[in-house]
Amino acid sequence: MSRPVVDILMYHSISATGGATCIDPVVFGEQMAAISRAGVPVITMDDYLAARRGDLQLEPYSIVITFDDGFRDFSTTAWPVLSDLNFRPIVYLPTGNMGRDESWEGAHQPPRQLMSWHEAHQLHREGVCFGSHTVSHANLNTVSPEIAEAELRISRQELEDHLGAEVIHFAPPYGLVGKGARKTIAKNYQTSVGTRLASASLGGDVLDLPRLEMFYFTDQARWQAHLAGRGRAYLQVRKIARSVRQSVLNPWQ
Repeated sequence: MSRPVVDILMYHSISATGGATCIDPVVFGEQMAAISRAGVPVITMDDYLAARRGDLQLEPYSIVITFDDGFRDFSTTAWPVLSDLNFRPIVYLPTGNMGRDESWEGAHQPPRQLMSWHEAHQLHREGVCFGSHTVSHANLNTVSPEIAEAELRISRQELEDHLGAEVIHFAPPYGLVGKGARKTIAKNYQTSVGTRLASASLGGDVLDLPRLEMFYFTDQARWQAHLAGRGRAYLQVRKIARSVRQSVLNPWQ
C-alpha cells in the first residue's frame, strides 16, 4: 500500500458487558495509551479529506478513531481518556434513538443506552466530531430507495440542527451498502466508513473506507506490534478468516 497509511479504528461500546461490540474500559485505556506512546498522530475525518485534496500533509502512518451508535458510555468512559490524550474522535449517531436504549436488529442484550442530544451538544463543544448513522439504525440494503433517502437526509439535518455544524461523514449500520444506497450516500455525504477489514490510503473509494475492528486488538502485545508496523500478517489472517466465515453464512453472495 502506498504511503501514507491511515488506520480507521472502529469502536462501539466501551463497557464490560461482553460481546464483540464491547471493549473493556481498561483495555480501551491501554489501547489509547499505546497509540500515545508510539507517537502515532490521531487525525480527524476532516483531516483525512484535506489530505486527499492535497491541503494537508500526513505522516507516513496515522490513525482515525471512530465510534458507531453513540452509546452513553462514550461520554462517561471513552471521552475522558481521549480528551486527556488530546485525541479527537468521530461518533456516528442514529438520530432517532438519542437518549434511548438500542432497539435495532442484533442489539446487545441487555440493551445499552445512547447519549442524549444534550450530551452530544456538550461533547461537540469539547471537540468531538459527529457523523450520521441514519435515523433508525436502518439496514440500507433492505429498505426502499425512498426510505433510504429519508434516513440519510433527515439524520444529517437533525444533526446539523442540534449541533449547529455541517455534517459530511457517514457510517452505514451493519456496514452494509448496495449500489443504490451508495448513490444516495454520495448525494448527502463526503465520506462513508464500513466494516471492510483493512488500512486506508489516500486513494480508493472515499465512500467505502475500511476500518479495523478493535475487538481484534484487545491483546496489548498484538496491538503494540501493529502500531510498530509488525501486525500486517495478523491482519491478513483475520481478513481471510472473516472472508471464509461470511462465505459460509452467505453462500450466494
